[in-house]
Amino acid sequence: MNRYYYDFHVHSCLSPCADNDMTPNNIAGMATLAGLNIVALTDHNTVRNCPAFFEAAKRYGIIPIAGMELTTAEDIHVVCLFEHLEDALEFGREVDARRIKIVNRTDIFGEQLVVDGQDNVLASEEHLLPNATTITLEESVAITEKYQGICFPAHIDRQANGVIATLGCFPESPEFKCAELYDINKKKDLCCLYPKLKSKLLLCSSDAHYLNDIRDKSVYFELEDQEYSSKLIRKKLFSILREGRI
Repeated sequence: MNRYYYDFHVHSCLSPCADNDMTPNNIAGMATLAGLNIVALTDHNTVRNCPAFFEAAKRYGIIPIAGMELTTAEDIHVVCLFEHLEDALEFGREVDARRIKIVNRTDIFGEQLVVDGQDNVLASEEHLLPNATTITLEESVAITEKYQGICFPAHIDRQANGVIATLGCFPESPEFKCAELYDINKKKDLCCLYPKLKSKLLLCSSDAHYLNDIRDKSVYFELEDQEYSSKLIRKKLFSILREGRI
């Protein structure tokens, strides 16, 4: 068993609200300096920079997770993670078909840059990414599981786009096995206010939009592993996330 320090919520330069310095190689490099072992790239409503992140992460010895921060029809943010990159890309195509496409104003919202594994700019996403899709919160679990992924509400301890702030409660349905906190110190108070959270695996991630948002290692999983086997580590990790318990 070894400790694997994680961050399951990091944005790249494809998210308009993220800094253009948030390239796959810069993220992987900063994560290495922070002592992280497993990092998920979770841009708003897209996975198009995940292939480049996988390439960059391999060079730095980081175990990459392909992910997305989905904006539901209710304007709630949900983190979606995938054990396999190919499944994430298929999921991304379905989400793209469910986006409400509004032309991005780069002067207001920022650029949305698609890059390759060497951080070369390949394209700029024309339509604004973070706005709500037509996928409801109720649909989010089933659609993610269709592609062998798992999803959970993002930053439930924050006001903006948090499920509790939006709905006034943690929902009974759909059944989320996990939930994300931005501030792990709020765990005890939130569990007292919303007892349903006591049965959830509560994760903590940075929601990093700038390189200095990537936090030094603090939260971790202890996983059975084999040397240099990122495939096995991802398998063990997703088994835990699907069960919602360690």
